Amino acid sequence: MGRLIVEQVVTADGYAADPDGGIGFFEALIPTGDDGEPQLNDAEQLAYVSQADAILFGATTYRMFADYWPKADPAVEHVAGLIDRLPKLVVSNTLAEAPWGDGRIEILSGDGSERTAEVKQRFDTTIVWGSLVLTDALFAAGLVDELHLRIVPVLLGDGRSFTPTAMTDRGLTLDRVAERPGGVVSLRYRVR
Repeated sequence: MGRLIVEQVVTADGYAADPDGGIGFFEALIPTGDDGEPQLNDAEQLAYVSQADAILFGATTYRMFADYWPKADPAVEHVAGLIDRLPKLVVSNTLAEAPWGDGRIEILSGDGSERTAEVKQRFDTTIVWGSLVLTDALFAAGLVDELHLRIVPVLLGDGRSFTPTAMTDRGLTLDRVAERPGGVVSLRYRVR
């Protein structure tokens, strides 16, 4: 069975979205230098995406990615080429089609946890970005093998946690810690 990695960007107080569902705090992921230009950490993202055999989305995150990544310039966004080449799947019972640039991606209808278990049989390593509703179901079903958190130096005080509210205790083993520009901290955990 393949490995399922969930990556979430969260605030220092543990929120993955503000009370209205917004993610404006993501801007803290891309610090600017003294000249005001963005300082991208492409090496980290390239290594992260390079390990994947597929990308899995929930419908909301798919829409955000599909609006941006197919048009992203690979000369600027170095992971764009990798993201474009990887098989992409979206778990949704509402989408009739899922365009991606000039192509389409596979829609998985039905129970998200059951369909994701099937994805784990098909691919060695699958990444799930964001997709809070989907990841709630995946955590509840015990399908998540690794949790990657990118913690941005922002406090919201209120919002949407990255874990389901009804989740029971789940042990984690810290595998890696890395400090990034702008005070961002990356944590990688193995889920026990």
